Amino acid sequence: MTVVILGARGKIAQHVATGLQAREIPVRLGTRTGTGQPARRGASPLPDGALEFDPADPGSILEGAEQVFLYADPATAPAFVAAADQAGVKQVVLLSSAASQAGTTDAAADPHGTAEAIVATGPYATTFLQPGAFMSNALFWGYSMRTTGEVRIPYLDAEEAPIHERDIADVAIEVLSAGPGAEHDGRGYELTGPESMTRRRQLELITEVLGVPVKMAELTPAEGRAELAAVMGDGPQLDSLMSYWASRVGNPHPTNTNVTALTGHPARPFTTWLTDHASTFTS
Repeated sequence: MTVVILGARGKIAQHVATGLQAREIPVRLGTRTGTGQPARRGASPLPDGALEFDPADPGSILEGAEQVFLYADPATAPAFVAAADQAGVKQVVLLSSAASQAGTTDAAADPHGTAEAIVATGPYATTFLQPGAFMSNALFWGYSMRTTGEVRIPYLDAEEAPIHERDIADVAIEVLSAGPGAEHDGRGYELTGPESMTRRRQLELITEVLGVPVKMAELTPAEGRAELAAVMGDGPQLDSLMSYWASRVGNPHPTNTNVTALTGHPARPFTTWLTDHASTFTS
């Protein structure tokens, strides 16, 4: 069998590819960015052998594939479903978000939920991976520390249960290795890190683990919204994010053991993530 991994510049996609190759499962890497073009700032280098594909017409990259790892994108999901049906794809593992789940206050504004609904219409088996906050969100703090000398964010005391990107990839590897017809068909797995912690505590750990001093500037909600809007646009998704952070102040984030149950190892702590990415904060 061949597993097509789309979004080949993504860290999680690259970890999935490495893990499957270690199990001698053939993979085909696809990127919507032209292989002759420079990567966007902050993107990972394009892996060797990655193939360019048109997300509006992905049939060529899917030809002969039985399984696909896919990042959620509602804009291109309909074209993917049609092409996957035509190619005879048997299983799709979609990297979605915990905010996509029905019944949450964030679901209506989160594009992952729309992508899930579209991808689920295909004739293949689907599994949705639904992580919450990523530990890798802290990469932005490293950039801010190097360029401005401080981290400026609202809601320092909002609690999250951030997850290591390798844990998300490890779950995907297990689901894809099991293949279609296994117990993962039609399932959605919410994935969390091992503990709830405030964003303030995450910043404190940068100093405790790596010895790098962190100057924190807690923004008011209005200030935080203005600065974030300059990066991500002032729309429903920002509304959802600000509302989510506000709701988590003084409210520990629930955690689960899905990473352990699905992979056989416990979810990695934030201190491990910091060690893995030390150069981001120490360079």
